[in-house]
Amino acid sequence: MNSVHVPNELNQLLKEKNVQMQLSVPQLVEKILARNEGTLTSTGAVRVSTGKYTGRSPKDKFIVVEKSTKDKIDWGSTNQPISEEVFTNLYHKVLQYLRQKEDVFVFKGFAGADKKSRLPIQVINELAWHNLFVHQLFIRPTEDELLAHDAQFTVIAAPNFKADPAVDGTNSETFIIISFERRIVLIGGTEYAGEMKKSIFSIMNFLLPEKNIFSMHCSANVGQEGDVALFFGLSGTGKTTLSADPNRKLIGDDEHGWSSHGVFNIEGGCYAKCINLSHEKEPQIFDAIRFGTVLENVIVNQESRIADYDDNTLTENTRAAYPLENIDNSVIPSIAGHPHTIVFLTADAFGVLPPIAKLTKEQAMYHFLSGYTSKLAGTERGVTTPEATFSTCFGAPFMPLPATRYAEMLGDKILEHNVNVFLVNTGWTGGEYGVGSRMKLSYTRAMVQAALEGELNHVETVTDEIFGLNIPLHIAGVPDEVLQPSKTWHDPQAYAEKAKELAAKFRENFKKFQNVATEIAEKGGPIA
Repeated sequence: MNSVHVPNELNQLLKEKNVQMQLSVPQLVEKILARNEGTLTSTGAVRVSTGKYTGRSPKDKFIVVEKSTKDKIDWGSTNQPISEEVFTNLYHKVLQYLRQKEDVFVFKGFAGADKKSRLPIQVINELAWHNLFVHQLFIRPTEDELLAHDAQFTVIAAPNFKADPAVDGTNSETFIIISFERRIVLIGGTEYAGEMKKSIFSIMNFLLPEKNIFSMHCSANVGQEGDVALFFGLSGTGKTTLSADPNRKLIGDDEHGWSSHGVFNIEGGCYAKCINLSHEKEPQIFDAIRFGTVLENVIVNQESRIADYDDNTLTENTRAAYPLENIDNSVIPSIAGHPHTIVFLTADAFGVLPPIAKLTKEQAMYHFLSGYTSKLAGTERGVTTPEATFSTCFGAPFMPLPATRYAEMLGDKILEHNVNVFLVNTGWTGGEYGVGSRMKLSYTRAMVQAALEGELNHVETVTDEIFGLNIPLHIAGVPDEVLQPSKTWHDPQAYAEKAKELAAKFRENFKKFQNVATEIAEKGGPIA
């Protein structure tokens, strides 16, 4: 197939009279209200509904099998292959569909705050609120940058265009397809805006390692002394919450690169979960939700227009999308030095992992490759209760390359910069899900603060008999018994059985990494 035809057809679409190019936030808000796509809340945020798709659709995400990338992608159930023919047919259909719309919205911007490695992108949207979303989530260009902007990747999102699996070769009406050769992402059949954000992240996770830059699914902040911290973890484990610290400047809440110069945010905004959000618990995020913010699936009082963040009628996965500048103590541009501390966040539904443990280098590699957590309700379709899962690199759905490629880069960075690494369980304590309770945020904050300030580098520890993790005996602000999971369970025997059950799951999962160094498997994993 002649790939030259693809960008030419795209350029033709961008010249159509219905194209609304680079509208401002107020202009987009006006469009959203006029088109009945959303309503204003009491704080000036735009409230929208994503319909039946309130989370990502991982079974509908594909990568086109192409000559230049077919031997590099880690193909499987996560990175599902799809043919060039299927992509091309859908591509033509979607472009034809958009030509018939009264309005099509285009945003031009960047992925990557580091100008040395940033990716110029453009996003073409059927919905005005989707265009406001990408305007807030990606890096917005200056007027001069816009004049010289040459998009290297294009996202085309037509949520009301639904595929016919029997004809179009998809798994359902929904599709998210990345073509690296044509540099296009094609999205249809879903209004969930997170698909656009995560598609660009997947692309950066392919491109950055090629430039010897470690791409990471993590949040990042920096202290007054320039001490950078990274927080790895899947959705719902606390990346956004724990990195929004009033005593530290926020670099970013979800996606970063780590180059030879330091870390940088891939995005220009935050996509915060806001279920049970309160000013008392998370004041920075609460106050960031103002004019121009997109509120997804949040229930709002029809008279007062006040958002009810405790209402999960539509989904647990309620979201707020706002620019990084809405966080008062954010770093702009979002670039900083090399990390001093790395925190791996896990929400353990078994309730057996310690709330914090300092990891050796081998343990860090092991737990990074394992990426253990629990899928929380709402972040993916069909997940209604927490499920124990292993997501390599704490971000497997967005990692196109083999997991060991990213793990090796992490190991090199830990050694080169002498980084302290901690495993933090924000999940359950005192029993498994349904029996125990979720770890108190105040305890987690106290433990993380102690780790960031170096207080845990030389404290007395006890070694967990099953997982081999070094657990601090005392941390200010945290009851001693909370630090050791076995002491929070009423039945010690039940704890031991559940812990061994999880340890067995770790070992079984790690069998797929037989090609990694033996010492990582032997020294990094469970010991019983």
